[in-house]
Amino acid sequence: MTVTAQAPAPEDTRVSLTFAKALNTALADEMAADSAVVMFGEDVGPLGGVFRITDGLTARFGEERCFDTPLAESGIMGMAVGMAMNGIRPVVEMQFDAFAYPAFEQVVSHVAKMSNRTRGKVKLPLVIRIPYAGGIGGVEHHCDSSESYYAHTPGLTVLAPATVADAYTMLREAIRFPDPVVFLEPKKLYWTKEDVDLAALRAPFEDSTPAADPAIGKAAVAREGTDATLIAYGPSVSTALSAAEAAAAEGRSLEVIDIRSIVPFDDETVCASVRKTGRAVVISEAPGFASVASEIVARIQERCFHSLAAPVLRVTGFDIPYPAPKLEHFFLPGVDRILDAVDELQWEDK
Repeated sequence: MTVTAQAPAPEDTRVSLTFAKALNTALADEMAADSAVVMFGEDVGPLGGVFRITDGLTARFGEERCFDTPLAESGIMGMAVGMAMNGIRPVVEMQFDAFAYPAFEQVVSHVAKMSNRTRGKVKLPLVIRIPYAGGIGGVEHHCDSSESYYAHTPGLTVLAPATVADAYTMLREAIRFPDPVVFLEPKKLYWTKEDVDLAALRAPFEDSTPAADPAIGKAAVAREGTDATLIAYGPSVSTALSAAEAAAAEGRSLEVIDIRSIVPFDDETVCASVRKTGRAVVISEAPGFASVASEIVARIQERCFHSLAAPVLRVTGFDIPYPAPKLEHFFLPGVDRILDAVDELQWEDK
């Protein structure tokens, strides 16, 4: 009797991670992989940051590589510029979206322009981490959606992950990117949890080779559909998915595109979806006037005009300062507002 040895079952490498822990793990993995990576900002040291994204990094890597700064965002950014010019890869935390505005002059005048100013001789490989957007019941200066300012500034790469897996991989990609990256972290997603294959997420970074499917410059199809396309990024992706789920119960198939990379923008994926469905709604928490949502609508209308069965619509925040917490649910795009927009997409001829 011949006994055939069975191959051992593959090791289960899936773990349950929160969005915040995925970012923390990405920072730790990059700091372990490259001694040039440093992390600094307000309260990011022993405290671990307001949202605990840097928890444990100072204890593990020392105060020279993860440290607190004074409450001076312009100074934080200026220091990052000098470090990046001299071979260090700084990652800075702005603590809250609207707290980054004092650093905006540094970002626009130096961070975004240094490579062009020096004809590519001086690169600034730095990452500006910004917890942004609403959904946490915060007050003014704590819930801004400021992506349009950065997207309008040539020389910046602007990213907004919406899943736990993307939080990990996109932050590691951003740290390794040769040019400055504004990394927008949706605060309301910090406590969301997913089961992810952490070993598989780490694998493309272990031998310093580029990821097989990099997220920078590449959107993702978050849900397949045939009747209309919902286009969102960051905190609005989960809302779009909820709207698509509600629409499915009514017999309507909505595709959801997660932009992920605001700049550079993936026209190919977005337009392929819109040409397939013939209808589109763009969703964003930021006020709609002169916004990223406006740009996406314009790009679709220019590239997909002859495939459209209806004008491209937007569901955004209102053109007002961010409201008080009790009014937040009126301001933010919700499932009902999205479905109302979908209903306006001229269905009578479909």
